[in-house]
Amino acid sequence: MSQEQHKSDFQSEELLEENKSLILFNDDFNTFDFVISTLVEVCDHEPLQAEQCALIVHYKGKCPVKSGTYNELKPAFTEMSNRDLTVAID
Repeated sequence: MSQEQHKSDFQSEELLEENKSLILFNDDFNTFDFVISTLVEVCDHEPLQAEQCALIVHYKGKCPVKSGTYNELKPAFTEMSNRDLTVAID
């Protein structure tokens, strides 16, 4: 049974280390300017890149805005959530 537990722990660690995406979803209350400034501040986007992501979110409903491991994305996820943006790590 301890081998099964060890294997499970390894799989959990592996899931945390594989590349994920931070997905931003469209909403009806945040302005383009707010979303753009948040992407620049939190995700280190260039202004043009942030504007393009905001437009994709508006027209497509969602857009990946940052990639990395779960642990790398978690701070950006938390900050964007605190700013009332709808985000997910996928």
